[in-house]
Order: sequence, then structure tokens, then C-alpha cells
Amino acid sequence: MEEKAFPWSGYEIIDTHTHVFPSKVSAKAAHNIGRFYDLPSRHDGSCEALLENGKALGVSRFVICSVATTPHQVRDINDFIAAQQREHPEFIGFGALHPMLPEVGAEADRIVSLGLRGLKLHPDFQRFDIDCPEAYEIYEAIRGRLPLLVHVGDDRYDYSRPAKLARVAKDFPDLEIIAAHLGGFRKWDEAWEYLKGLHIKYDVSSTMPVASIGRTRKQLYYLGVENCFFGTDYPLWNYREALERFMSLELPEEDMVRVFSGNFKEFLHLR
Repeated sequence: MEEKAFPWSGYEIIDTHTHVFPSKVSAKAAHNIGRFYDLPSRHDGSCEALLENGKALGVSRFVICSVATTPHQVRDINDFIAAQQREHPEFIGFGALHPMLPEVGAEADRIVSLGLRGLKLHPDFQRFDIDCPEAYEIYEAIRGRLPLLVHVGDDRYDYSRPAKLARVAKDFPDLEIIAAHLGGFRKWDEAWEYLKGLHIKYDVSSTMPVASIGRTRKQLYYLGVENCFFGTDYPLWNYREALERFMSLELPEEDMVRVFSGNFKEFLHLR
């Protein structure tokens, strides 16, 4: 059967921001994510649905994660993500931690031993300030070992403010940080003011649904196209729409290649 051509056909595409859950709870978990943002999740949050929907549209690899909303979820999440990474070569697993977890360092060691490639935190889901002392314990435990993918910029809360992330970046110069949603989400002006020139990478997930194409493009180049990764925030958005939105930025060919996969492959030393 001949593969259908899309405007993005021919590019290697890595989705650097997806959330997955065990099949028995995936529909409920996806619904809860949507409810948090007052949006309907467009996909089932299962690994099977992620592979089916993403690969049908040309996505070849996926960073998978799941946020621990309570400390007791951490170990089970890390075991689940590690198992999925072992089962599916397309998956790049990022582990979970929680600021209230006792012995954060020990679980960080276990995340490394499981072969996971990074850590995901969501200050708004987990209800902690990015720059609080408990979060700093996590950064101490992972600095130089695991990159941090962190949600930034919800205007309903102060937990994830870009200014606070800027403080973390300055206090931890050896911590590899990926700021989700181009570091802004719904706080674009603050991201513009505080994040330029710091040692931070960015994904483009959940940007164009809440910001104009022009503003997204401007933000991407202001922060540095060489620092940006493609991501969808699956299962929140429709895969086809996410790819169409990204193509609508009309980036030069070289920059399209870099954001779709080249930058992330270099960042995580992938082949």
C-alpha cells in the first residue's frame, strides 16, 4: 500500500512532548488533562493510540512521560515508562519525580538505572513553585545526569512563571532544561523578558492553539531556532492539526529540519 504524502512528508519527525498512561486508565487520564485546561483531549492517552496516530502521520519517535500528581505515584510511573521504552524502540522515556517524595536522590538514581533519558515536571499539576527549596533538591539530584522537561507559563497560577524558571537556570548552570510551550504558554511577555540568552531549550507544543502564528514564529526566533524542538502535548491536541499548525509557520527548510528532529537528536545524542 502506497504511503500517503503530507506537506511534512520527507522530514524525520520526533515528537518531544507526549503523555501516556496504562490502557486501563488512559481514557480517564486523557479526560482529566483536558479538564485541567478546560479543553477536550483529542486522543486516547494510551501508548497504542499514540503510536497509531503519530506513525500514521509520519512521526517516527516520541518522548513519553507521565506526571506524578502525588508522591506515591512516582515509582509506578517510572516502572511503566521504562517498560514501554523497552517494548517500543520508538519511545524515549522521561521519568517522574515529586517535590514531596522522600529520598528524591534515590529515585533519581533508579530513573537513571532504568535507562530513562530525562525527567518531566509539571508545577501546575503538582502544585509547587519551580524555584521552591523542594524543587531545588530535585535539580541537585539530576544536574549533569538527566535533562528536565518542565511545563512553563500558565496564567492561572504562579507556580510555573517564566521568571521563576529563569532563576533556576541561573542557579543551576549545569542543569539541562527544556521549557515546554516555548517557555510561555500564556505568559508570552514574561518569557520574552526573562528567558532570552539562558541555557534553555524549548518545545513548541501547545503554542499555536493559544498564540497566533505570527507570535509563535517571532518567539521561536527570539529564543533561537537552534534551541527549539517539535512537540504536540499528546493527547491534548489532534496530531494532524498540530503538524498543520507547525507547517503554517513556513520556516526555511533548514530550520524545519532542525526543529522537527535535528536539534533534539543533537541535544540527546540520538542517531
